[in-house]
Amino acid sequence: MTHSQQPYQGSVLDHSQRKYQTIDAVVSPVGPLKVLSKVEMAKLLDASQSGLYSLFRSCALAVLNSGNYMDDGKELLERYKNFSIRVLQEERGIKLDIKGAPASAFVDGKMIRGITEHLFAVLRDVLYASAEIQNNPKFDLDTQEGTTDAVFHMLRNAMALQSGVEPKLIVCWGGHSISREEYDYTKEVGYQMGLRGLDICTGCGPGAMKGPMKGANIGHAKQRIKAGRYLGITEPGIIAAEAPNPMVNELVILPDIEKRLEAFVRSGHGIVVFPGGAGTAEEILYLLGILLHPDNRDIPFPVIFTGPEDSAAYFERIHEFIGTTLGEEAQQRYQIIVDDPPKVAREMLEGVKHVREFRRHTNDAFYFNWQLKIDPDFQRPFVPNHENMRSLELHKNQASHELAANLRRVFSGIVAGNVKDEGIRAIEEHGHFEIHGDPEVMLPVDELLASFVAQNRMKLPGRTYRPCYRII
Repeated sequence: MTHSQQPYQGSVLDHSQRKYQTIDAVVSPVGPLKVLSKVEMAKLLDASQSGLYSLFRSCALAVLNSGNYMDDGKELLERYKNFSIRVLQEERGIKLDIKGAPASAFVDGKMIRGITEHLFAVLRDVLYASAEIQNNPKFDLDTQEGTTDAVFHMLRNAMALQSGVEPKLIVCWGGHSISREEYDYTKEVGYQMGLRGLDICTGCGPGAMKGPMKGANIGHAKQRIKAGRYLGITEPGIIAAEAPNPMVNELVILPDIEKRLEAFVRSGHGIVVFPGGAGTAEEILYLLGILLHPDNRDIPFPVIFTGPEDSAAYFERIHEFIGTTLGEEAQQRYQIIVDDPPKVAREMLEGVKHVREFRRHTNDAFYFNWQLKIDPDFQRPFVPNHENMRSLELHKNQASHELAANLRRVFSGIVAGNVKDEGIRAIEEHGHFEIHGDPEVMLPVDELLASFVAQNRMKLPGRTYRPCYRII
């Protein structure tokens, strides 16, 4: 996708005694998104709470801030208070009139091409979710089938589902706040997978989301693979804290965290988990909760936890936490490989072969895992407000996959309180989230969270972490 722009005017925004250089520009897309309907235009131009403008603006600003790593959605919006983005409908199509954009998104007055592509991906996905998914009787989002169908259609609309391609898309999860050694390790694992022709999908942000893509890019180049995929999947609440990194060549924005997580497990053929914080714990619990469902017991899905030698203690604590809360069966759904990137890549490649054979035997699609059973508890959007966090059922008198669903919500709420604009504001207004439960569940949760804080996995380096939660 290319673009043309009018000459820009530079300006300076003063916020909290600091100056952030900004640029104004008019950007034109070339590609499928060149025209909008009158209804779509009206939604985007509606600056009220009922319109899409606020959502589009916050996601667009996050994309334009790519490379300026921060993990505070509230701070980003306050830093660029004067930022605005307006859709211009002209005879030959649309343009985006941008005011007060971060200057880092431009080179010599022209927007960086990758950022331009991400910007129009935001417009595409925000519009599609509003016009085609939400309040559409064709998609019953209260049912498992309806939600899965919605996820499928959003991925298809973004051209992220490729038919006729052998399974090779590996999802990589891990934290945005990791050490240099851990980051270099994620690059080496990505490199080894790239040498073996595997593609990479991550949450699109920095840290363990960027490293595997960067490494795979080098591996693909050495193997003369020109069509390597670096798929980034995000959602509006998290994108400001995890802006798309420059390696992402396909960006998809799902409406909420639950659909984002389902998009990962439906489109990926295996998952590698690197060290991380509350967000990574949420992803692990989501995945294990699905794999523990009786209907999914025989579906091959390779999962590897890995990190450098210094991360061994991190995975020991994660493994212990899973065993204490979810049991030995959950521990058997993954393997832990420490400090051995080639082995990770070989094991993942072998696991993908089993996925391919199983899909062929069962006539399931390579590009979308229709057979996974995902309970509505894992699909229904969880609103992490104080009442909902206080009301979570955190006890062992329930099936392990149901406990996993509730534990996932705990960490989802903590992520919201740590980095999401609405979560941060809720904490400022009402105080800590209070999390209640049986001691045999809450003690391991408290210990795991304390270890994340001690290892500086809750915020980017140099930022003081103030807990948004209280364990009771």
